[in-house]
Amino acid sequence: MLRKFVILRPNREIKRFLRRCLQTASTEEHVSVPPNANSPLSVYMSRVHDGLLDEDEYQKTIVASLDRLNEQVKDYQPPVKPNGFFQKLFGEKKIESPKGLYLYGSVGCGKTMLMDLFHDQCPIQGKQRVHFHKFMLDVHQRIHAWKQSLPRERDVKKLQTYDPIPPVADSISNQTWLLCFDEFQVTDIADAMILKRLFTELSVQEWSHCEVKCLDSGIDYRMTSLPKEGTIYFMMGESECDEKVDEVFEELIADEDDVIHSKTLEILGRDLRLPKTCGRVLDATFNSLCAQPLGAIDYLEISKHFDSVIVRNIPKMTLKHKSEAKRFIVLVDTFYDNKVRLVCSAEATPNELFTRGKVTLREEDMNRMLMDDLGLKADSTDSNTSIFTGEEELFAFERTVSRLTEMQTDAYWNSRETQAPS
Repeated sequence: MLRKFVILRPNREIKRFLRRCLQTASTEEHVSVPPNANSPLSVYMSRVHDGLLDEDEYQKTIVASLDRLNEQVKDYQPPVKPNGFFQKLFGEKKIESPKGLYLYGSVGCGKTMLMDLFHDQCPIQGKQRVHFHKFMLDVHQRIHAWKQSLPRERDVKKLQTYDPIPPVADSISNQTWLLCFDEFQVTDIADAMILKRLFTELSVQEWSHCEVKCLDSGIDYRMTSLPKEGTIYFMMGESECDEKVDEVFEELIADEDDVIHSKTLEILGRDLRLPKTCGRVLDATFNSLCAQPLGAIDYLEISKHFDSVIVRNIPKMTLKHKSEAKRFIVLVDTFYDNKVRLVCSAEATPNELFTRGKVTLREEDMNRMLMDDLGLKADSTDSNTSIFTGEEELFAFERTVSRLTEMQTDAYWNSRETQAPS
């Protein structure tokens, strides 16, 4: 079986979950490797010298680890899976695979930037940089495709004995042996159950053993940027808020060779109707995008068709509105990852949009049912994990606040290149 390794950047509770699933290795120190001209460290220092980055000693220690990993993987070749009789009989030759790097830290400390720096400089094929939401969509599609491939005449009762996770793990392993995994955030219980099985299977295949590093210098670099000269985040309590958003819409569509009209996107056989669009500009409401049963695949499709999106009437949210808050988190994550320009009108500033609030009896009952499904006891350690307490959503929203702030800057606003209409 091919050996793999991975770079992950999870958040809080998922760190403990993945450490169990991935059997994380110890964090012993390695001998440092001098950087070459195209190494992550040399590129990092070049950007510091050019004033593109602030020199951060904390970040430099992580970049040094990425340099070591870059040296280890550039000449590494995964072993070929045995397929002949004698190969299977005697087994494959053991080849020591490099350890991956498992990064974690507070929002805005540079995890994504450093991971992209490593991915871009790593001179190998078989590498993939993927966001969590895209990865989960791909996993669900692979599971669906595997189920569709089963013979039609098979007894339905016997289907329960066929497990899609091992073949899905095989298919991932056959395509990618270096996976740069961004924004590992699990707030959905179904995804958590799938991931536990999937990463356990990949771990059995010796796919991932990771060195753990904390990147937490205490600085949120997104918050150090200045907002745009023109306002693109509007407070609903202020006078003429709707009129001001209308003006932004008119400015955005001024260069579009189109008229205002509705648009329908076909997504996996269903229609997503968007009432107000013009060229590559979408004008929508929070209720239409986040109070409806939409998900990452919908926001990804919107990102393909629109460079700028207006989201109006974003309300304050508590754990009572956890579903809407999750969708808004995914929406911002997806738009941010695809450099979509976002204009908002909201009831509160970004850091006041989501609070814990009070947990209702109904929500407590739902948590207990989920614990029963997972075989957890109410007084166990796992019953206090963030997926039940709401801590994961609260932490995820901290990232959303940070990203909303960066998305208001000129640097972000100008980062998305104009794309031709799909």
